[in-house]
Amino acid sequence: MTLDKFRPYVSRFLDPFVKGFDRVGMTPNGVSVVAFAMAILAAVAFALGGLEDPVWYAVAAALVFLNGWLDIVDGALAREQEVASAGGDLLDHVLDRYADIVVIAGLAAGVEDYLLGFAAVTGVVMTSYLGTQAQAVGLDRVYGGLVGRADRLAIIGIVGFLAYPITGPIVGGVTLVGLLLVFLAVVGHLTALQRFYYSWKALE
Repeated sequence: MTLDKFRPYVSRFLDPFVKGFDRVGMTPNGVSVVAFAMAILAAVAFALGGLEDPVWYAVAAALVFLNGWLDIVDGALAREQEVASAGGDLLDHVLDRYADIVVIAGLAAGVEDYLLGFAAVTGVVMTSYLGTQAQAVGLDRVYGGLVGRADRLAIIGIVGFLAYPITGPIVGGVTLVGLLLVFLAVVGHLTALQRFYYSWKALE
């Protein structure tokens, strides 16, 4: 299960955004930076959703979806402008990892459970690391496993919208956002192990 494999099928929906950014002189790197800014704002909104007013969860969810959409647009814009480069790819991946970290930090801050946040963020980072490390040892970049980045953003966004009306404990005193962090921690590490196993077998 991973939504990343459907990226080629959304290309026709990207054209208005790509042409719009190109028309105003936006570069792919600029779009990547804007996407990262959306992730920072989402993290702040998630923290406010837990500490102040749950309506912020819905705001955070919208910003997460915007981050994910812009993460697709930047690559399409690079191809449109014929400026795709290793440097741009590096910047995109670095900002994606920081975006993952800050969003999960915001989720953890909102429920004030930093140990669970640590477990979740390490699972997410290791998943991404194993995907690119396979490429570093001569294999193709690995996107497979239980949950890829696109799946993760979709799940975080959906839970964010649901957390607005569903504010109370769900299981054992744990809120919906707390359960999301548990999910990210468990599935993140399992996905990382899946990718490690795949890469290990491919190298034999």
